[in-house]
Amino acid sequence: MKQKFYLWVEEYLFFPNSFQKLISFLLLPLTFLYMLIILIKRTKARESDFEIPVISVGNLIVGGSGKTPITIKLASKYENPCIILRGYGRASKGLYVISQNGKVLEDIQTSGDEAMLLANSLPNASVIVSENRVEAIKKAKELGCKIVFLDDGFSKYSIKKFNILLRPKKEPTNFFCLPSGGYREPKGMYFYADLELQEGKDFFRVITIKKDNKEAVLPKKTVLLTAISKPDRLLEFLPEGTKMISFPDHHTFTKEDIESISVTYEDYAIVTTGKDLVKLKKFKVRNLYLMDLDIKIDENVDFSIMSEYIKDYE
Repeated sequence: MKQKFYLWVEEYLFFPNSFQKLISFLLLPLTFLYMLIILIKRTKARESDFEIPVISVGNLIVGGSGKTPITIKLASKYENPCIILRGYGRASKGLYVISQNGKVLEDIQTSGDEAMLLANSLPNASVIVSENRVEAIKKAKELGCKIVFLDDGFSKYSIKKFNILLRPKKEPTNFFCLPSGGYREPKGMYFYADLELQEGKDFFRVITIKKDNKEAVLPKKTVLLTAISKPDRLLEFLPEGTKMISFPDHHTFTKEDIESISVTYEDYAIVTTGKDLVKLKKFKVRNLYLMDLDIKIDENVDFSIMSEYIKDYE
C-alpha cells in the first residue's frame, strides 16, 4: 500500500489524472503563497563571492533529474574538486567532511546515500555534507579545494555561482509549483540558468548491468529494488516484465525490509541502483545486480561559458 501511495503522489505532482487535477486546483491558494515566498527570498538575496568557482547542478522539479551522475561526470574532469550537498536521508546534522582527496572518512549513516555514492565515485575529490552551504564552501577552501560543485544549489540565491539546470526527458504536464504540482520554483526560472541540459537531448543515461563488478545479463525473473524519486523511469532500461519494489526517496533499508523481500522474491534476481547499493551492501543481499549508470553528454553542448567563468578565478 505504501508503494502505491508514493507512486500516486508522484503521478499527482507530474502527470495528474482528472481527479488529481481537481486536488491540484483546490490547493492553488497555498501554491500562490509558496510562490510569493520564493519571489521575496530571491528579491532580497544579495550574492556573495567566495573567491572560488562554484558550479551549481540543480533542477526546478521535485526529485531526481540526474543531478548526482551529472555532478560526477563534470567533477571528474577537474583537479581537487569539492562536492557539497545537504545530505538528505542522513542520520547526522551539521557539517561533515565525508571524504577528503578520495579518502572516505565517515560512514553512510553520517553521509547519506548520495554523498557516499559521490565519495565512492570520485577518488580525487572531497565531499562535504552540510545544511549550511556557505559554511561548507568556507570549509572546502580551508581544505585547499580548487573548485566547488553544489548539488541542488539553484535556490541558494546568496551564493555567486554558475547555474546549471537540468530538465527532465519528459516535461511534466502539471506545471504548477508545490503543493499543486511538482515544481519547486516557477517554470520561468529556467531563464536564470547559465546552462540548461535536457535529458534525451543534451545528455543521455548509459546503463550497464553488473554483478560482482563484472558486466552481466539479468535473468528473466528479476525484481527492481530502489528508493529513488520517480522509480518508474528505471524500467525502460530493464527487461520487459521486471517487477518493482520502490520505497520513498532516500529511504534507509532495514533488516526487516530485506528479509521480507528475500522471502517473497526468493527465486528472483534483485537489481538496484548505485545510490541504493551503498545502503544495501551491509545486508549481503543474495543474487544482487547493479544498474551501473554513466552519463554521455552530447558533443554539441557548449561549456565555453562555464570555462570562462572558472578561468576568472585562476
